[in-house]
Amino acid sequence: MTIRFGLLGAGRIGKVHARAISSDANARLVAVADAMAPAAEAISAAYGCDMRSIDAILSATDIDAVVICTPTDTHADLIEAFAKAGKAIFCEKPIDLSLARVKSCLEVVRKTKAVLMVGFNRRFDPHFKAVRAEIDKGTLGLVEMVTITSRDPGAPPLDYIGRSGGIFRDMTIHDFDMARFLLGEEVAEVSAMASVLVDPAIGKAGDSDSVQVMLKTATGKLALISNSRRATYGYDQRIEVHGSKGAAVAENQRPVSIEVATSAGYTRPPLHDFFMTRYTEAYAAEIAAFIAAVQGKAKAEPSGEDGLLALALAEAALKSVAEGRTVKMSEVAG
Repeated sequence: MTIRFGLLGAGRIGKVHARAISSDANARLVAVADAMAPAAEAISAAYGCDMRSIDAILSATDIDAVVICTPTDTHADLIEAFAKAGKAIFCEKPIDLSLARVKSCLEVVRKTKAVLMVGFNRRFDPHFKAVRAEIDKGTLGLVEMVTITSRDPGAPPLDYIGRSGGIFRDMTIHDFDMARFLLGEEVAEVSAMASVLVDPAIGKAGDSDSVQVMLKTATGKLALISNSRRATYGYDQRIEVHGSKGAAVAENQRPVSIEVATSAGYTRPPLHDFFMTRYTEAYAAEIAAFIAAVQGKAKAEPSGEDGLLALALAEAALKSVAEGRTVKMSEVAG
């Protein structure tokens, strides 16, 4: 069964998903919608799909599922509309910047029994998945500590900072989901610190660009997350899991994995420049997993509930920074 897709949003992440959909033998990109006509035209020309309005995609009988890549403040409304229309939904994170709005949205999803998957693509990275596989096999024993490093090569434009919801909701939210994925149990306490070390203008916009977060579960498992909006050496993406029997590490990836030795010493090629190339395999695997869920062959994971819990962790981190203390998840989760 070929799943027929509508793509909502033709920006940077929309292009990534258009490529992933069009590369999957079980999928066909039927239509793209974007308020900016040139962006939609580029995807239409590249993949031979129609250009339609969101309303036309909503009522279309030749579309089974949609991928939502529009601005965050549209996500919840679109999820509800397409759930009521009987279409399967893949939505980029976050569902909304408000926990209350996410909860009301997920209630609509539950009532309509819609298929909803949230875009935490790093769960599908083959290197990170391999670490999780070692956990599942028992190789590492009981997980005790998780360390996640995620640093962007550069800060986003200031106009994006203002509408992103801040670094915890926009960037660290991926790491919150990865921490849950690796810890194997829910976080009970959050301690966070934040600074402006990259660009003073980010601070003036009300955000931070450098953060450290410590997570603790009820049984005492710990996770440390390190984020920066600046890494002069490339896109820095690493994880380590330490357990009672051993440890597993997923190192940074490079477009070419070689090492050159000369009289000057040992050198390796630079890291990937950003997420579009670093996570190409993850995005393809993510769409394949969504297709399987639409076909009824697997659960839709990460779920809307996963999206809600990651956002709750972001809210706890914000509260921790604002109040200078450890925050219990019971204070924000409700």
